[in-house]
Amino acid sequence: MAALALRSALVPQVLPERCYDEFFVNFNLLHIPCLKILISKALGFAIVAGSLMVKLPQIFKILGARSAEGLSFHSILLELTAITGTIAYSIANSFPFSSWGEALFVMMQTVAIGFLVQHFGGHTARGLSFLLVYFGILSLLLSSLTPVGALTALQAFNMPAVVISKLLQAATNYRNGHTGQLSAITASLLFAGSLARIFTSVQETGDPLLALTYVVSSVCNGVIMGQLLYYWDAPADKRKKA
Repeated sequence: MAALALRSALVPQVLPERCYDEFFVNFNLLHIPCLKILISKALGFAIVAGSLMVKLPQIFKILGARSAEGLSFHSILLELTAITGTIAYSIANSFPFSSWGEALFVMMQTVAIGFLVQHFGGHTARGLSFLLVYFGILSLLLSSLTPVGALTALQAFNMPAVVISKLLQAATNYRNGHTGQLSAITASLLFAGSLARIFTSVQETGDPLLALTYVVSSVCNGVIMGQLLYYWDAPADKRKKA
């Protein structure tokens, strides 16, 4: 009974049946192809779990300071475009949740940050309009009214969207001479997550477009991480002046 319960829990959500047999019937724990699948699944679920809180430090930092200084709203919009494209494209292609699930939770937290940027910028009504428009577009993309070809094009647009998004944030940091309310914890988690996603997207989906998106995302997140380290000791008077 225990063996049956274990099999039903692992197959096929975590392991394909052939890998379950290799590990638990043949006790071949060093079967390389199955080890790659297991590592990929474990990384995928860990990333999804971590995404539940990846941007919470950023949200709490904004709420604590009652300010969104240093955060570019245009960068947030482009980041949302990329995240939304990944969600819609992955659902349309029936990719396993472990290969893209973090995008769903990161999206919700990014939407919250977008609203807070508007709210603390004195534009609460604009922030509410942003929420209504965004979720309306998301509903349309996830509906049968949107052809798969359009979702593929949106996913292809992710790469320039990610690059422009991060460049806008990097330019804002450079212009201000500091990183404002940008959270180092959130930035480091996003960087680590995008690096891990390169491996999991290749292993679980085999989709080169999705994998390339995460390669580009890792490079761009690395630029922001570099700025956080560079401006770490930015003088307080320089921050106030900016």
